[in-house]
Amino acid sequence: MNFTGLLKQRKTILLYIHIPFCDSKCHYCSFNSYVDKFDLIKAYMDALYLQLEHELKRFDAIEGSISSIFIGGGTPSTVQSGLYADIFSLLRFYLKKGAEITTEANPNSASLEWLGGMRELGCNRVSFGVQSFNDTKLKFLGREHTADEAITAVKNAREIGFEHISLDLIYATKVDTKELLEQDIQTAFSLPIDHISAYALTIEEKTLFESYPEAAKERLELTTFFIDAIKAKGFEQYEISNFGSYRCAHNIGYWQLQDYMGVGSGAVGMLNNKRFYPTTDIEAYISNPLDISVEELSEEDLKTEKLFLGLRSCVGIDTKILSATEKKKLELLLSEDKLLRLNDRAHNPDFLLSDEIVLFLQD
Repeated sequence: MNFTGLLKQRKTILLYIHIPFCDSKCHYCSFNSYVDKFDLIKAYMDALYLQLEHELKRFDAIEGSISSIFIGGGTPSTVQSGLYADIFSLLRFYLKKGAEITTEANPNSASLEWLGGMRELGCNRVSFGVQSFNDTKLKFLGREHTADEAITAVKNAREIGFEHISLDLIYATKVDTKELLEQDIQTAFSLPIDHISAYALTIEEKTLFESYPEAAKERLELTTFFIDAIKAKGFEQYEISNFGSYRCAHNIGYWQLQDYMGVGSGAVGMLNNKRFYPTTDIEAYISNPLDISVEELSEEDLKTEKLFLGLRSCVGIDTKILSATEKKKLELLLSEDKLLRLNDRAHNPDFLLSDEIVLFLQD
């Protein structure tokens, strides 16, 4: 086999599938999602299949080249598991043995039947949008489920046989107290999980909270308490918002800037130095799922992304990509233990300072 063929054989690809349907719109959500388009689900899944065929060709996918799949949204659990069957049939040839296959789910729509169907298709990891185990906070955030429903959903996923279970928690809200956050952590760790994604509430445009910015209230002492409390339970912080005894391979692939297919209305894909954006209009997507905008990234764009993503995660940065001036600043940061060197990579021991460090390096 020639060298080019060998490279192609070794290439791995990530796949993100976007499901834009939701039971309700949370007060903080700015993702491409719809609460009134359920009659379009079947047509949407058919269009998604067509785009997936197109992307497999664009990315030169071969047998075993897809290393992970992440089905996100929106709410994947609003789509019947059987409607994913054709997609999984198409992907079976391209999946790497032992590939991580994650689906997001909301506790109120992830029924035992739905979880069982997704597990049967091949999903081995589920990520629940829990956000909190406090019913008052859930209502404040505009969530449709209750704490009891979240607990039941996680237990059902384990009973069904999911190998890896994650849940999202939100902090830095107006209603947070140390006692509330501590109770969220205690409840989370009473469940069979191996991963937590913890996000500070941010106010985004075109959300209900945009007109109520005081809903977000980050206090450093509570943030530090929350993060330290999760780590004290034995979960490693491997990115600014991600903790676990298991590291999500799909996440790490993003932070390493691996190639990834983005399939669905509002998804994003990346191949080499190009990003691909399918239309965010769901009706337009159904009419033509191959209407995809392309953005070309410069070497400087890619370098900046490597710095931001690497220093906010366990990935770190390759010091060889730095300019002479940046390397001098790097040595200063190393001497002050703001960064740590491991072979030819620099790692950040405090992810909360990642943005400041990048800005210092590039200033």
